[in-house]
Amino acid sequence: MGAAESTESTEGEREPLLGPNQPQTNGIVQPVNGRVYARRWVVLALFSALGFLQGLVWNTWGPIQNSAKHAYGFSSTDIAVLVIWGPVGFFPWLLFVWLMDKKGLRASLLLAAFLMVLGAALRIIPLTDLQLRRWLIHGGQLLNGLAGPTLMSAGPLLSTTWFAPDQRATATAVASLVGYLGAACSFLAGPLAVPAPNDTQTVSTTTHWDPEHIRHRIEIVLYAELGAIVLLFAAVLLYFPSRPPIPPSVAAASQRLSYRSSICRLMSNMRFLMIALAYSVPTGVVAGWSGVLDMILTPAKVSQVDAGWIGFWSIVGGCVVGVAMARFADFIRGMLKLLLVLMLAGASLAATWFTLTCLTRLTHLPSTKATLYTSCILVGIFINSSIPIFFELFIETVYPVPEGITCGVVTFLSNLFTGLLLFFLTFYFTELSWLNWCLTGSCLFSLLLVLLFRESYDRLYLDVFVSV
Repeated sequence: MGAAESTESTEGEREPLLGPNQPQTNGIVQPVNGRVYARRWVVLALFSALGFLQGLVWNTWGPIQNSAKHAYGFSSTDIAVLVIWGPVGFFPWLLFVWLMDKKGLRASLLLAAFLMVLGAALRIIPLTDLQLRRWLIHGGQLLNGLAGPTLMSAGPLLSTTWFAPDQRATATAVASLVGYLGAACSFLAGPLAVPAPNDTQTVSTTTHWDPEHIRHRIEIVLYAELGAIVLLFAAVLLYFPSRPPIPPSVAAASQRLSYRSSICRLMSNMRFLMIALAYSVPTGVVAGWSGVLDMILTPAKVSQVDAGWIGFWSIVGGCVVGVAMARFADFIRGMLKLLLVLMLAGASLAATWFTLTCLTRLTHLPSTKATLYTSCILVGIFINSSIPIFFELFIETVYPVPEGITCGVVTFLSNLFTGLLLFFLTFYFTELSWLNWCLTGSCLFSLLLVLLFRESYDRLYLDVFVSV
């Protein structure tokens, strides 16, 4: 359904709450035609770099879980809990969303970066007591998870605040997907920097990695992550404006609903709740599933390094395709639902293929490295590339609810499902085929909800028709 065909809101609701002809409100000029600034790319780069590092730190331990067990005495439950601290960090999401709404992007991003610095510092405190060291590592992962509500939900707010309507979806894609790219790079950096434990000995040579050597290599990774986070925190502190002097569009200049009114409106909007579930269930399940991908692929005799490469390319493929789809959506507007249907249909097929391949003893499907690579990468491409399209559809559906509040709600729901999945994993970690079935079911469930969803484009209507 195109922008002009939307019937989900009245003409009065489509009028800008702050008229574009009004010359000044609270000291901020509101022009009819917005203006974009070159510095918007610097703002996007700083935000994206922090999101990248937050995802990198969150997924530090999953790709090297065998080495971490060898070096620190972690159990499979410990690895699952280290991953689960990311979703747990979303429980105070209302506080972070309130801060974003009241104080703006700069204050929110500074707090997120500060929490990341503290978390990364806790993980490198040199204690000889491994039990206490493990507790500090858990605390550091939790503090990093507390930065997630801001970095995972503020992308659409940044794109609306700084970018013109024909660049918004692209900016949203970059800002919202770069955190997943950080998680992907951890699949690559971790196994390459940290040797996998191998206690086998041969006659001619001895291949033995003692725990102290593995621990030393892990600490190199932790120090490198801390250094990068400190540098970015300093950059944000020195330069990160909350908003441009002149808004880039009518929608960016318009007044939004209050914090309390926005929460009430979202919770009472059945269309929003439908599309929020369609987003949060598969993305939440995929996040938990990819966080323990090494454990899932171990029974298929896939090595830690190979599992890392599979996770890396599945997320990188999703990021690349997601940005491409968002750029397409910027050129041809009013087709968000169609794009989502195509992506979720592909995700459902790929997830079914991967699940059946892992059950090769029952299905007799060929279980080779090539089939596992292909099916897993396709799952990541289709699910991750749908994220910015979902975000844009959320904003269009509930406008004039502020972008930060809307995306804060849906990212909390996504991480809630991730947390639930990993919580069950702490009890059922001996046989993991149920995780693959959860993945397939979540994709099919989301596809059904999107097919039943009625789309509308209220923000696009304001920018295209009212500004004209």
